[in-house]
Amino acid sequence: MLAAPPLGDRRWSTMLLRPLLLRPLLLRPRPLPRRRDIHAENTARAAVVDSVLSAFRSICGEDGVSMGGAVREQHGRDESVHRCRPPDVVVFPRCVEEVSALAKVCHKHRLPIIPFGTGTGLEGGVGAVKGGVSFSLRNMEQILDLHQEDFDVTVEPGVTRKTLNAYLRDTGLWFPVDPGADASLCGMAATSASGTNAVRYGTMRENVVNLEVVLADGTIIHTAGKGRRPRKTSAGYNLTNLFVGSEGTLGIITKTTLRLYGIPEAMVSAVCSFPSVQAAVDSTVQILQAGVPIARIEFLDDVMIDACNKFSSLSYPVTPTLFLEFHGSERSVEEQVSTTADITQSNGGADFQWAQDVETRNQLWKARHDAWYAAQALRPGCKAYATDVCVPLSRLPQIIVETKKDLIENKLTGPIAGHVGDGNFHCLMVVDPNDPEELHSVHLFSERLARRALAMDGTCTGEHGVGLGKRALLCEEVGPMAIQLMQGLKDTLDPNNLMNPGKILLPREM
Repeated sequence: MLAAPPLGDRRWSTMLLRPLLLRPLLLRPRPLPRRRDIHAENTARAAVVDSVLSAFRSICGEDGVSMGGAVREQHGRDESVHRCRPPDVVVFPRCVEEVSALAKVCHKHRLPIIPFGTGTGLEGGVGAVKGGVSFSLRNMEQILDLHQEDFDVTVEPGVTRKTLNAYLRDTGLWFPVDPGADASLCGMAATSASGTNAVRYGTMRENVVNLEVVLADGTIIHTAGKGRRPRKTSAGYNLTNLFVGSEGTLGIITKTTLRLYGIPEAMVSAVCSFPSVQAAVDSTVQILQAGVPIARIEFLDDVMIDACNKFSSLSYPVTPTLFLEFHGSERSVEEQVSTTADITQSNGGADFQWAQDVETRNQLWKARHDAWYAAQALRPGCKAYATDVCVPLSRLPQIIVETKKDLIENKLTGPIAGHVGDGNFHCLMVVDPNDPEELHSVHLFSERLARRALAMDGTCTGEHGVGLGKRALLCEEVGPMAIQLMQGLKDTLDPNNLMNPGKILLPREM
């Protein structure tokens, strides 16, 4: 295969056309590399790493480079079931100039680059599948350029969502995208994260205004122009959203400018139990169809609510349940609650259990966010794996009912929790990692679920990303021509496949 032209070369524009001439990427088995080849490759890379350590230390200091086993292990895993793939070395840059300088060294010596935020991802996105250098961005923790009157702020990748909201506490503003974990905001942009508030406030894709990105060769770009932060723009290609959801495969996000929102005058939460899954999900769809601007509407099935009761010392009825939250003025919240109550009661829902003061609301949503750990506690010693499908709202009742039936018929432990207000739900599969038969059964279930979602015009991943586990499903979802176009973009921005290699796109036949 011909080498791609360097970044900035006039020929780059032809790169998007070249992939269309390649043979189809799907269904072509790729021969596995021989063990001897892998050993030789690892030995050669280790020699290169040794040769560049002094350059790394000159850039970010002695304390900014680590080859310790524990540190490398920490940076080779996330919260997923994918096995740990530690990098060869971990670097800790303190500013974008250091990130750029480190990337230039890696580019010169063809060392893979894996960005690392807080390690809370769920699809194996930080594993160093080809070894290389983990860029741990925790030391870049500045909150920059807060513009209260314009409702925006710029942050570095070491800033987490909880840190930002604590900083904003006295301004009357907040950042509502809430994936549960206290994730890095730049990492959230990289995976296009969302969470419980997405039904009203949108996902990261709708809330990122501008990004500063370091490309594979160390070039620093600003996707909407340096310092730009308009509320909208029609200026050229949408480079910002190209990098949102790119999972570190196109560049390292070193700053993100975010939309902020005013803290609502009133916030009220409620819990409502239902006689069946169908009744709870039908209520969700009807609430949205009625135009209620609900802030959160979360579904937990009977298995999940039982797990939460035990883990968080709650006492909710063990039936399908909705957790709801309403934001707005006192009067508008009253209207939202009244309409919602009428709908839930018409579907057999019980009376609301209220959580109005801040402490009670926080306890309620902490229980919801602890669902992951509550599910794991059902089978001590086991691991949890979260599926992540999303479908159009009208198909939501059907897919949840069918999925629940699938779980029961196959005797799988998979409590269901989901951000059903935007059609996204998760089966938190609890599996014994040492039981090959059970692992295989969960894998088959996950594929059935994903294909069920695709058959209903949905997606295999609503918010966790593709990472390692959903690369083949992505091919099925978008089709070979779209995959070839993605590969063309990857080749243009990262011709040597150094940026988080092995993620999102399947390895190509060479």
